[in-house]
Amino acid sequence: MDILATIAERKIREAMERGELDNLAGAGKPLAMDEDLSGVPAELRMAYKILKNAGFVPPEVELRKEIVSLREMLGQLEDDEQRRTLRRQLDFKLLKLNMMRKRPLDLDEFPEYRDRIVEKLEG
Repeated sequence: MDILATIAERKIREAMERGELDNLAGAGKPLAMDEDLSGVPAELRMAYKILKNAGFVPPEVELRKEIVSLREMLGQLEDDEQRRTLRRQLDFKLLKLNMMRKRPLDLDEFPEYRDRIVEKLEG
């Protein structure tokens, strides 16, 4: 746990011990899990809400579902050729997801390539 999380946990624990959190609104009730659209630009929030209510999901979410499905299928296959084909599909979808996120490639998502890349860089 990082230092800020540790400090926050300690402050919360101290406030609970002093009874400062006993009479909060909604105490003892399940949390309302309203969707958090804070990461979506304000001008797109209504469009996202309408699409979600119509049963559409953002491409990233659909891609993540496909990745989970491919990983499950990979774990059940025994034929090497089918596994290679499925692995290529999975790798492509992982690369596509990383590009959509606009973040650096995470080699932990590609274990079969990670070791080869590390060996090449070290050697």
